[in-house]
Amino acid sequence: MQKDNCVHFCCIIGVMRIVGILLLLLFASCAVVQNNEFMARAESLMQGHDHVYLLPFEKGKSYYVVQGYESMLSHKGDYAIDFKVKPGTKIMAARDGVVVFARETNEKGGVGKKYVGKGNGITIKHNDGTYAHYWHLQYNGALVNVGDTVQQGQLIGLSGSTGFSAFPHLHFEVTREQRISREDFPVLFFTEKGPKFLQPFRWYKAL
Repeated sequence: MQKDNCVHFCCIIGVMRIVGILLLLLFASCAVVQNNEFMARAESLMQGHDHVYLLPFEKGKSYYVVQGYESMLSHKGDYAIDFKVKPGTKIMAARDGVVVFARETNEKGGVGKKYVGKGNGITIKHNDGTYAHYWHLQYNGALVNVGDTVQQGQLIGLSGSTGFSAFPHLHFEVTREQRISREDFPVLFFTEKGPKFLQPFRWYKAL
């Protein structure tokens, strides 16, 4: 009996180790490091877009990046950032612009196909013709309207988990088209270490 318990315990430890290794491999596959190869592509994709963005949160607050540029879970081939946030977190404009889209009528979210395109969000057009998208806001979470002019750092919405979303987070993306599309590209953010491309699995403080 004692031998059977020992075998059972060893099996559990073995399974836990395997799961741990798989999780590490998954996390590694999701990350895109700022190596020379990525930096070269990023510069090409930006096409001279040298504007540096504020993190879209209240000054002094720190938030965790769960997905970065080209992360494999749902950003494969995309240049978007997912910040882990609590529901109702204040979302600030990362840059000056004019609101061209605002939706706050959806109440639900999840990972099924029925939730695709059902998220609440805000799109702001910048003076250089690019667009910033703030997605997965909560129901009634858009605090600006189409046509409003907003200033960098201004409160624009409240975070949530509407649309195609497994947990509360803010999806932030900059594109050259008004809709979220393959015309997105990486952008730099102000950080405590200067302008940087944000890395997955790291904390960043809004300045």
